[in-house]
Amino acid sequence: MSSLFAVCRVPRHPFSFKMSQNDAEVQKQIQHMMAFIDQEAREKADVIDAKAEEEFQIEKGRLVQQQRLKIMEYYERKEKNLELQKKIQQSNMLNQARLKVLKCREDHILALLEEARIRLGEVIQDRSRYAQILKGLLSQGLYQLMEKKVTVRCKENDQQLVKEQIQAAVADYKKATKKECEVTCDKDNFLGENITGGIEMFAFNSKIKVTNTLESRLDLMSRQMLPEIRRIMFGVNPNRKFED
Repeated sequence: MSSLFAVCRVPRHPFSFKMSQNDAEVQKQIQHMMAFIDQEAREKADVIDAKAEEEFQIEKGRLVQQQRLKIMEYYERKEKNLELQKKIQQSNMLNQARLKVLKCREDHILALLEEARIRLGEVIQDRSRYAQILKGLLSQGLYQLMEKKVTVRCKENDQQLVKEQIQAAVADYKKATKKECEVTCDKDNFLGENITGGIEMFAFNSKIKVTNTLESRLDLMSRQMLPEIRRIMFGVNPNRKFED
């Protein structure tokens, strides 16, 4: 029986064994190819990631730099505005200080002139000196008017003194100009109480007037001597190019 089975056993074909070996190699090659493809894909993915990261860092740096420049420009503008406001504030404070100084100086000058007006009353107390002042005022008025008939108005208590000086002033005028002049003293109208002394002269029926009161002369002299008064009281101003 055993010999029968031995006779009937079919021997394995050599091609079948070869096919098994080829399948294993194919599978091995496939696995190798898959591993190669996977490795190549990983490498390309790494390259893509690296490039994307590089581009991201570049873009991020650009945006950061852009924003940094904007922030710097904003604070530069803010700093310039603050500096400008500071300069304007300093200029305003300096101008206010200058105005205060100028006002204080002006107040001192006005106080000085007011004191001078008050002291005008001392001038008329010395009648001899006052008479010479009246003569000078009369002469100056005559030269200004240059008219044949002139009326003089004065303080009521100065009438006699003015009449005396009219004669002397007219004599000097005639001698200097070779012209006749009739001067009369107004007996009906007098200078107001607010006038310390001096005269007013009229011609052409009071159409022409020359004011030579002590107050008017003081005002005229104060305007003419104002630069000198400033120099005496406050010294030379280095910033002033022209005198008033």
